[in-house]
Amino acid sequence: MNFDELKTCTRCDSDACYKQEVSKDISLELCYGCGFQHNSIMVKDSDFYKEQMEILPEIYKVLMDEDEEEKIWMPTSINVKDKGMVFASGQNRENWNWGAVKAVLIPEEDREKYKDEKYRADMSTIKYFKERDFMDALSYIGMLPE
Repeated sequence: MNFDELKTCTRCDSDACYKQEVSKDISLELCYGCGFQHNSIMVKDSDFYKEQMEILPEIYKVLMDEDEEEKIWMPTSINVKDKGMVFASGQNRENWNWGAVKAVLIPEEDREKYKDEKYRADMSTIKYFKERDFMDALSYIGMLPE
């Protein structure tokens, strides 16, 4: 039953929302317009929701939204080893951005310090993007063409 579809985001009305049916009971939506995601098992008061509320960073909890269809949307985190990371960063709903950090190749002689990883996030490359500039943040780390 797995299928993918591009649809309109029920959170921000962007036409760049990617929906994936994982099974007949589980679907995922990732909006490239606003950078938020919805998971069909993320239902208020469910065990999964409660677990997420215990482990998510505070800014992610603060930024969670519920749309008219009662879908819970939360910011996405992207981490691609050889590209970099995009994540929500900020203090509150009024003062936040997408943080984007590029990955750099670790020299052979330093890899032991990084548990033999080949890449690491280079925080000196951090750049901030407004909510609706999520795709620009992905382009900055090389996930999308510029």
